[in-house]
Amino acid sequence: WMSSRTLSLDLRERVVAAVSNGLSRRQAAERFGVSPASAVRWCALAATTGSPAASPRGGDRLSHRIEAQAECIHALIAEKGDLTLAEIRARLAENGHHFAIGTLWRFFARHKITWKKRPLTRRNRTGRTS
Repeated sequence: WMSSRTLSLDLRERVVAAVSNGLSRRQAAERFGVSPASAVRWCALAATTGSPAASPRGGDRLSHRIEAQAECIHALIAEKGDLTLAEIRARLAENGHHFAIGTLWRFFARHKITWKKRPLTRRNRTGRTS
């Protein structure tokens, strides 16, 4: 059974402190009710970073790649306003920047860029446009 929750920093620090006071990692894990693997990881983390604190979880870690191309994307739209996402994707790929269609879609949503469909011209009964 794996817990999807991050265990508290207090618990992590107590396990690491117990190990530094002479307990084995396995003994410290048993005392505090955590897995031996967690105790080993927390001690290694404390040794390398100085703290057994967990890394941030979730969140966006990739949009900076497309945001770096924002100026280029805006220039493409200004140049030709009716490009499709696939066409924009292809133009970016020509410069070595590869993104999925969904990534482009989220970029446009984030920047509140939309393409409005042009309304059809209405015809009256005689067939002439009004």
